[in-house]
Amino acid sequence: MPDLLLLGLLVVALAIGWALGRRESRQQERPAPSLHRDYFVGLNYLLNDQQDRAIETFISALEVNSDTIETHVTLGNLFRSRGEADRAVKIHQNLLARPFLDGHQGAWVQLELSRDFLQLGLHDRAERLLKGLVKEETHAEVRHHAKRLLVDLFEREGEWQQAIDEAVPQLTRRHDDLRRAAAHWHCELAEEARASNSHGIARKHLKQALSIDERCIRANLIQAELCHDTGQYRQALKHLDRIPQQDADFIPTLLEPLERTYQLLDDAEGLIEHLHRLLELNPCTSVMLLLAQTLRRVRGSDEEAIALITEQLRKEPSLGGVDYLMGLYQRSEASEGDPRFDLLRQHTQPLIKALPRHRCRRCGFSGEHLHWQCPRCRNWGTTKPITGIEGE
Repeated sequence: MPDLLLLGLLVVALAIGWALGRRESRQQERPAPSLHRDYFVGLNYLLNDQQDRAIETFISALEVNSDTIETHVTLGNLFRSRGEADRAVKIHQNLLARPFLDGHQGAWVQLELSRDFLQLGLHDRAERLLKGLVKEETHAEVRHHAKRLLVDLFEREGEWQQAIDEAVPQLTRRHDDLRRAAAHWHCELAEEARASNSHGIARKHLKQALSIDERCIRANLIQAELCHDTGQYRQALKHLDRIPQQDADFIPTLLEPLERTYQLLDDAEGLIEHLHRLLELNPCTSVMLLLAQTLRRVRGSDEEAIALITEQLRKEPSLGGVDYLMGLYQRSEASEGDPRFDLLRQHTQPLIKALPRHRCRRCGFSGEHLHWQCPRCRNWGTTKPITGIEGE
């Protein structure tokens, strides 16, 4: 952030120098020496990493006119990027009060002012500005940015249907991130409908989610839950079985509802067969462990589970698999009471517990739980289970 701020201030300084030079060329008399002095004082502050004083000096040195609007807008944006959106509001409101702004310049300043209000949490003010720009502005670029900001505002407020109405289909056709987001907005509405036992409305939203983004994992997970609600367990399996074709990285996410579905069907052998298929698609630790646990429960011995884990570890080493295998050996008669297993597991288990299970592929945010919208970068559908040696 400091590097970006310094770059922005350098751009502002160059713009101010250009504006002062242009003003000098228009005047017959030499401009006041104090104006030049303020400009170079500001540069000196900037070069000495005194950015606050540099900004204040530049503001005082540069009068507001039609030639300096862009520079003042940039200064306001710098304040907002520093977390001082209240000062940005003052600069942008001051610009709007100037009579010389043409229609496009006024719309541009209103767009930046709406960004200030959003950062300050003044959503009602931002919404009024943005709705006006979307409705009345003739400049396509400004209207497009205003529409995106309005969608962002509705999303922040959880107004999913309004976000959908504003974004679909114009914005979702142009932006992949908004297409993924719109599918999740439909999933949010489906969750609300399911909570109120409106299963027909929920299914309608999930169908729309998949029509917008056919790779929406969440839609099939919710479809499976709806089938559970109505006792359609075989149909639930069909929805869960579509997830590996959408994205095999999400196989760990479907294991809990998959196991629960087969338990409701009282079909342990069906679960074993299903897990073997999943293991071929993605040899991840969680599938291997659930399959081993199921084999032990159904077959009543550890031998088959030990053979499975040993074979899979040769193909795909994993810390969780090693720990589970040591636990199996520890319980066997040949190794009963062997203190070496206790010593080893005292190291492996804390390591496993400390590892995150999910990570955002966009910003790297990681944690225990799967967030459909990343808490850090706010992107939808970018968080996935972590697989590999330290995964799951």
